[in-house]
Amino acid sequence: MKSAVENLTPTRVKLNVEVPFEELKPSIDAAYKTVASQIQVPGFRKGKVPSKLIDQRVGRGYVLETAINDGLNGWYQAAVQETGVRPLSRPEVEITEVPDPSATDGELKFQVEIDVRPEIELPDYAGIKVEVAAAESSSEDVDKALDELRGRFGTLKSVERPAQNEDFLTIDITATIDGEEIDSASGLSYQVGAGTMLEGLDEAVTGLSADEEAIFDTTLVGGDHAGEAAQVKVVVKAVKERELPEANDDFAQLASEFDTLAELREDLAKQAADSKVVGQGVEARDKVLDKLVELVEVPVPASVVEEQIEAHFNPENAHGEGDHDTEEHRAEVKANTERAFQNEVILDAIADKEEVEVSQNELIDYIVSTASQYGMDPNQFAQIIDQSGQVPMMVSEVRRRKALAVVLGQAEVVDSEGNKVDLSDFVRPAGEVAADESAVAEAGEEADAGASDDPAAVKF
Repeated sequence: MKSAVENLTPTRVKLNVEVPFEELKPSIDAAYKTVASQIQVPGFRKGKVPSKLIDQRVGRGYVLETAINDGLNGWYQAAVQETGVRPLSRPEVEITEVPDPSATDGELKFQVEIDVRPEIELPDYAGIKVEVAAAESSSEDVDKALDELRGRFGTLKSVERPAQNEDFLTIDITATIDGEEIDSASGLSYQVGAGTMLEGLDEAVTGLSADEEAIFDTTLVGGDHAGEAAQVKVVVKAVKERELPEANDDFAQLASEFDTLAELREDLAKQAADSKVVGQGVEARDKVLDKLVELVEVPVPASVVEEQIEAHFNPENAHGEGDHDTEEHRAEVKANTERAFQNEVILDAIADKEEVEVSQNELIDYIVSTASQYGMDPNQFAQIIDQSGQVPMMVSEVRRRKALAVVLGQAEVVDSEGNKVDLSDFVRPAGEVAADESAVAEAGEEADAGASDDPAAVKF
């Protein structure tokens, strides 16, 4: 078999494939067996009908067509392997020549058009310069961390006053559309300002005391009437505020391994400083990736974008957003898809150049970390991704992380005050994975909000 590549665009090629008769013959023999098992001829057992009789009954042309249809995918896959192209779309096949059905020689010729991953030319990425915010922790940061810790041990107490921001309420709500009740719920717990229930709820309950009510207009976000305008009546049944324990040595002993409040504050100050530095690492990582995308032109096949948009807005998809199909949302999905594709292509090329490998331990660490983000048992999560064939995707993800770590390790990072930022705690020399991935992931959780939707998201 011979195959050749014809470049149509930077992201689309045509494969010209020629299959000689001697390579086609095994498929023809197999096709005769298939047809023999499908027809019945008096005097012959099923599957034992001679080839000449099959030619008389159904025609050699039908057998040849069956052989080509059955073998086409194999020859296409062989052509992909031989040419080294990396398909991104379904192949569009055109058969241009078939052997004469009555002959015993000749060849099969066909063409395949496919979108492929583009070849790119990497720039010199050593010494990329980026600027990040200065990492300065203050006493306010320590006070905030201490208050958050106290909040974990706080208790709720009822108060006889109007509700205000951060109060905890017990509420009843009733939703109506055109005067008809369509949903209701009683005894719900809600923190004012959380913004997690209905748009307009925070404004409606602020200033209400127990047994007072308000009516507001909103758009429903769930249920059979999601997306519809409705009127909601909210009744406040109780107003509670969080009472924090006093910050003293007793609290330090209750909430930590320290004996005194001073020791606890000193540790919180260290954590705050570390968190600021981690934030610098996350910011530097994102800016280095932005810089790479600026330096390298990566054409994106239209089929990649179209497929992602179709999947995103398909109502039959478990995560489809058909109800939110707007021009602005489509533009957002298109931009995210293009950026994700560019990230993948660039980081894969860097990984190839740096000969980045992924060890079994690194893959296991990544699976365990990802499972924890989904709140799943690591073993169960590993079984799911194995059964769904997603292990290669996981390997590629870890490989891209390591490739970005290589670039970040070579970058020149300074803060907004001109001070050099040392990122050695986050990256190791070429090819090594981040030193404390869990710490950065935890501290960068807020900065990475929304990144989980990006198939090329790279985090340390």
